[in-house]
Amino acid sequence: MKKFVMAALGGTMAGIVATTQIAGPLLAQETDKQDNVYEQLDLFGDIFERIRSQYVEDVDTSDLIEAAIDGMLTSLDPHSSYLSPDDASAMRVQTRGEFGGLGIEVTQEEGFVKVVSPMDDTPADEAGILAGDFITHVDGESVLGLTLDDAVGKMRGPVGAEIIITVVREGEGEPFDVSIIRDTIELQAVRAKTEGDTVVLRVTTFNDKTTPNLTEKLAEEVAALGGMDNVNGFVIDLRNNPGGLLTQAIRVSDAFLEEGEIVSTRGRNPEEGDRFNAVPGDLAEGKPIVVLINGGSASASEIVAGALQDHRRAIVIGTKSFGKGSVQTIMPLRGKGAMRLTTARYYTPSGRSIQALGVSPDIIVEQPRRKPESEEDEVTNRGGRTEADLRGSLNNDSLSEDEIRQIEADREKAEASAELREDDYQLAYAIDILKGLSALGPKE
Repeated sequence: MKKFVMAALGGTMAGIVATTQIAGPLLAQETDKQDNVYEQLDLFGDIFERIRSQYVEDVDTSDLIEAAIDGMLTSLDPHSSYLSPDDASAMRVQTRGEFGGLGIEVTQEEGFVKVVSPMDDTPADEAGILAGDFITHVDGESVLGLTLDDAVGKMRGPVGAEIIITVVREGEGEPFDVSIIRDTIELQAVRAKTEGDTVVLRVTTFNDKTTPNLTEKLAEEVAALGGMDNVNGFVIDLRNNPGGLLTQAIRVSDAFLEEGEIVSTRGRNPEEGDRFNAVPGDLAEGKPIVVLINGGSASASEIVAGALQDHRRAIVIGTKSFGKGSVQTIMPLRGKGAMRLTTARYYTPSGRSIQALGVSPDIIVEQPRRKPESEEDEVTNRGGRTEADLRGSLNNDSLSEDEIRQIEADREKAEASAELREDDYQLAYAIDILKGLSALGPKE
């Protein structure tokens, strides 16, 4: 027994010695790190003082501090930044659904401003700005080398004032200028319409109004069709939707899911992750859903597309989405400013991160570029003569008048679909998918 106790004590002593030998260098390393941080802060103080006292012109010290803070944050990733009191106030207004500007969501790539998406019915949209465009100059001044916030600041200005931006676009040989008149951007988060027996829900952004608007618009369109029995399915159009509030993305996904995980977020520490699950209730009552996405679909819109795709609740159609799979937290700071900091990545229910990869559609459908129709094309598309056009042709005596009217009504719907393919091929494709599913009938 004594030998056992002594061996145990010996082991304990050896452990104490070993711990002391390891902890010593670790503590020294930690102390060195702290000393290095203080040395760097002293260096910052020296540089700040030299700029303040020796720069060729007087400088605003508060501007210097803000620039230093913003530089520290923007060095982390394109979505972290410092928000001045004015910018923080503007962001709070934007999440409520109204703000001033051009109406574009932008990011930064290779030093230039890249358009993630133009917002529907805004000055930028009406001026023809497209997702993927690069903005190289604002009013003749290059934005190369500016932070994203500084570049965006140059594009802001009084409502009604003109701004000229220089755009580089894939497929165009030379950069070109676009004149835009700034306006107050009043976002309608959701717009709805019917195409035949299909309800199309166009979700343009995710702000405080998105879920209430979605619920209201969906109910209105279903009622206009005479009830859910007359609806063959829903299209949720998320094209060029730049995202917005995570909470709204969760609520929109939940609106069409009965159960299961919607999205999870994982931060630096595993214990800081969150999972968000659906509660029973499906606004579409089990009807088929097609989700439309493209390269301008980012962030919150990717959460919705990914959740409905993983749960096989929707068919995703279009082109690969933008690939912004990170979560930013807005942290208020003293002086009414704020810090936008990337704090987590989000993951779809199957556990995939879409950061830099995007959501891949189940069916890839490109939107063809419009080509001007020649007069010859116009004549050709009018259609040729048919039997019914011939003088003295026989009537169809096997159908009643009601049956003939129904055939004519169905033909009008088909012709409307054909016209839609010219205007919006991706949406027409989505509607055709729902027509095909409806023709197969409900699952037994």
